Amino acid sequence: MKFKKALITGITGQDGSYLAEFLLKKKYIVHGIKRKSSSFNTSRIDHIYDNKKYKNKFFLHYGDLSDANSLIEIIRSVQPNEVYNLAAQSHVGVSFQLPNYTTQVNSIGALNLLQAIKDSGFSKKTKFYQASTSELFGEIQEKKQSEKTKFYPKSPYATSKLFAYWITKNYRESYGMFASNGILFNHESPRRGETFVTRKITIGLSKIIYGLEKCLYLGNIYSLRDWGHAKDYVEMCWKVLQFKRPDDFVIATEKQYSVKFFVEQCFKYLGIQIKWFGKGINENAKIIKFNQTKYPNLKKNMTVVRISKKYFRPNEVSNLIGNANKAKRLLKWSPKRSIQHLIKEMMDSDLELIKKIYISQN
Repeated sequence: MKFKKALITGITGQDGSYLAEFLLKKKYIVHGIKRKSSSFNTSRIDHIYDNKKYKNKFFLHYGDLSDANSLIEIIRSVQPNEVYNLAAQSHVGVSFQLPNYTTQVNSIGALNLLQAIKDSGFSKKTKFYQASTSELFGEIQEKKQSEKTKFYPKSPYATSKLFAYWITKNYRESYGMFASNGILFNHESPRRGETFVTRKITIGLSKIIYGLEKCLYLGNIYSLRDWGHAKDYVEMCWKVLQFKRPDDFVIATEKQYSVKFFVEQCFKYLGIQIKWFGKGINENAKIIKFNQTKYPNLKKNMTVVRISKKYFRPNEVSNLIGNANKAKRLLKWSPKRSIQHLIKEMMDSDLELIKKIYISQN
């Protein structure tokens, strides 16, 4: 039996690790590209790499999206049936601080990978998936954003991803490559980076529970997002490349929640009642009711959430919600996990993580 081979960039990230698991269950041979660095960054995939049953099915290669020659070498060596470009500098806030680096990785990186497939002679043999983003829409042009909605990027991150989106379409149309874009709306999990707001909330509240911090500081808590689970979304990435022709698809839950709602639902799951006070930059949340026995480090009327100007973006995107009708209709896909499931999973994971730190310090 001949197994399909997949090559994943960004395999050490949230999406890359879940996609690797998904494809291995589908009997793929999975290859991943990771950057050579002075620090270990493989925690999300160590359980795969160390699993004996994947000894001849999971491989890692050193490479960099800014190094076209290394990409050509890897493509020729692996000869993948499918390439998933998930590597990116994906933090919107950081992109304002590092616009050049963000552009090199997100824009030129996608171009280098597409050109490497072409130069290696695999343009007719290898399917290519580009991870696009809902941040492309930026300034809202429609109530729900679909594949036909005009783009209006409002950050260096979104602008760099816009180039990657269009260069993917360009290579598809110019060279007949099977190259598709998945326009993913926000998707979270316990493997989300700690600087992203959902993970910042769940890990921040866990630290407050164990007395390691006293307060969580946030920016615009009225930003509205379409949040899904990363596991649902990586399945969709695969479905995009199994479709009969290359195309572009919005991947979204079509449900929208504010950052404030996410915070409230986390406290609700913990069994802690909070109340909001003040307005604008002075808005804050205090603990009103809780179980003292269960949470000995908390106090009544303790301020647990504050607003900080530090966490506001220079150019805010305040309202995103996707229209995934095309994906549902053509790819027979719909998200399986609710936001409550997501919050439970993230809170449980981070409570356990911070508990270990608390115990080690005490």
